[in-house]
Amino acid sequence: MALTGGCRCGAIRYAAEGEPAHNSLCHCADCRRSAGAPVVGWALFPQERLTITGTPATYESSPGTLRQFCATCGTGLFYRNESIFPGQIDVQTATLDDPDALPPQARIQTADAPAWFAGFDALPRFERFPG
Repeated sequence: MALTGGCRCGAIRYAAEGEPAHNSLCHCADCRRSAGAPVVGWALFPQERLTITGTPATYESSPGTLRQFCATCGTGLFYRNESIFPGQIDVQTATLDDPDALPPQARIQTADAPAWFAGFDALPRFERFPG
């Protein structure tokens, strides 16, 4: 499997080879604050199977936790933490060129999810912006 993706403005592109070790939606407070979203999708790849074109900016959100993003458009892209995932990089799946290429396999850190997330499926749905 070959997956490609990148940031909103195109300054950073990546290609990942093979299947990820995991592919999940994270509800942790750190991911939510970093992304400004209620949930963040991640797919974990060995460093040697991920090719990055361009230079992402890096922010150390906690000791040893590196979050990488495009300094031009702000798109979050990668998560690195050698003590948790040695030699691996988590890729934000919302940045994939084909968003259907990696359907999530699990939801993690659900203890941190906002309480309203439990009723998410009951919210009204609109194919486009209502109005």
